[in-house]
Amino acid sequence: MIRYMMVTRADARLQVLTQGDGPPTVLLPSLGRGASDFDVIAERLAGAGYRVLRPQPRGIGESAGPWDGVKLEDLAADIAAVIENSGSGPAFVVGHAFGNRVARTLATLRPDVVRAVGLVAANVGPNPSPPDVRAAICLSADVNAPDDARIKALQFVFFAPGNDARAWLKGWHPEVAAAQRIAGDLTPRTLDYAAGRAAVLYIQPSHDPLAHVDEAEKYKQALGDRVTVVVIRNSAHAVIAEQPGAVSDALIAYARRLWPAR
Repeated sequence: MIRYMMVTRADARLQVLTQGDGPPTVLLPSLGRGASDFDVIAERLAGAGYRVLRPQPRGIGESAGPWDGVKLEDLAADIAAVIENSGSGPAFVVGHAFGNRVARTLATLRPDVVRAVGLVAANVGPNPSPPDVRAAICLSADVNAPDDARIKALQFVFFAPGNDARAWLKGWHPEVAAAQRIAGDLTPRTLDYAAGRAAVLYIQPSHDPLAHVDEAEKYKQALGDRVTVVVIRNSAHAVIAEQPGAVSDALIAYARRLWPAR
């Protein structure tokens, strides 16, 4: 059963979806998207014996807060407040796409609230996404654009060949996406790159145009044995929608390493 709680930090109020009991896992969604993207995965994690916390980003659901001058550091502080409010101890913090930068920033600045980090479809390179990719992301989120144009953009940047891009026609929040992009650009990628000293599960889609398989291996080579790489077949940047079962299996297997008694 999904429960709801509100967490206040400074001028922000965050709506958090919670379900299950046990060690805490926090799920952070992609650019301009909300907690519902993790519906299937959250149910699987809760069923496996974990307490799942899904904070809605500012501007989505009942979450609200200013965006002027906001950086990833501020968004990470939002998530730290959620974990502290939950009272359930350091969490396995999983970020999808943009959410992975928030997760890494949190692990860098507040290692006391992070048990480990899960990076799903992570772009860990030093530079922002290429212009054509950014344009496709913007078009994907443009709810006023024709569906056929959006589907083409979604297929290019988010979905592997043969997977149905129409699954992500809904669920976009363009104003939130624009604000999050600015927040990401205001924070140097050198700050969050290494996720502090946290253990990292790196879930890599097989056909991601934003984050290639070789980049996952380079990340592991750079940070060493604290990084575990799992490649999900037949998936791209929207891997949590394309292969929720495989992503859930990877998260649960890793969580059982973090909490062996479960």
